[in-house]
Amino acid sequence: MSLSTLIKPQKLNPGDTVAVISPSWSGGAVYPERYRAGKRQLEEVFGLKVVEAPNALIDPIDNFNNPQKRVADLHWALSNKEVKAIIPMIGGDDSVRLLPYIDFDLIRNNPKILLGYSDNTVLHYAFMFAGVQPIYGPCMMCGGFAENGGMFDYFKDSVKRTLFSNSEIGEIKPNMNGWTDEELPWQDPKNQNIKRQIKESQGFKFIHGHGNVTGRLIGGNLEVMEMLKGSKVWPTIDAFDGVIFFIETSEEAPSTDYVIRCMRNYAATGILKRIAGIIIGRPANVQINEIDKYANAVLQVVKTENNLDIPVVSNLDFGHTDPMFLIPYGAKAKIDMENKIFSILDNAVI
Repeated sequence: MSLSTLIKPQKLNPGDTVAVISPSWSGGAVYPERYRAGKRQLEEVFGLKVVEAPNALIDPIDNFNNPQKRVADLHWALSNKEVKAIIPMIGGDDSVRLLPYIDFDLIRNNPKILLGYSDNTVLHYAFMFAGVQPIYGPCMMCGGFAENGGMFDYFKDSVKRTLFSNSEIGEIKPNMNGWTDEELPWQDPKNQNIKRQIKESQGFKFIHGHGNVTGRLIGGNLEVMEMLKGSKVWPTIDAFDGVIFFIETSEEAPSTDYVIRCMRNYAATGILKRIAGIIIGRPANVQINEIDKYANAVLQVVKTENNLDIPVVSNLDFGHTDPMFLIPYGAKAKIDMENKIFSILDNAVI
């Protein structure tokens, strides 16, 4: 796999059709009102037509017991000439079970936009293995498209810049209007109209390293990448040469010891010494006074244990935080430590 040769998908235009699949948990069957809210908002804001893959709304037990059905939906979306983008319903914890059934040639021969984050990291690596560029971004039922009381402007801007334009994405500015990880129970449809509580943003934190670095983007959810290591789709070590590695943690809020052990693995395998820089998404479900704990865990391994001077930037608006910006895998990015700027120097679509 070469990040520089990934095939970019076609950009979206109003009126295009996008397909929803459930590669992990079929949450739309459990909380149909939440799913319909996301579908409605996506169609109204961006002028898209949303369709469900044949098994996207099946019972979660049936969905869990049949990874083949989940992959069949992915293949259906890839084969359907009307579908321009594929959006996972939500995350979960077992997309790795799909890998034995995926037709990688079908992905390569039908390059389409693939979104999602968290457990959908698995599909991102499957797409990269097939030679197609995926995009780390929203799922259908989560805070992006289905945000309570309407989408955040910061998120809408990122979607337009990333998916509807083939121009360079440019500087990614922090969202200074506040962020949220509040959980309003989906089982009560009334909550859909209640805005979530906003917390004050501290902006991006340029916490380690010097100078400017440019590299291609690769990464994902830290816990899910641990499941992928050693699998068919995990990149060879050369793929990490000079990259900007992006990482974020799930809503399960793993221990700092877990994060340290994950990073020690990247050090032990030689990956850590190959990368040019690290960006870290703002964590969810941690106390405000602990918001930096994962960044500090990364620094323990990077700085204290391995004496590396690579740039490390934390508290970025991606992953399990809302609003989020989208990250195209394989795109060139730049960390400017002197001016405290993070930029994506590529287009995500053509």
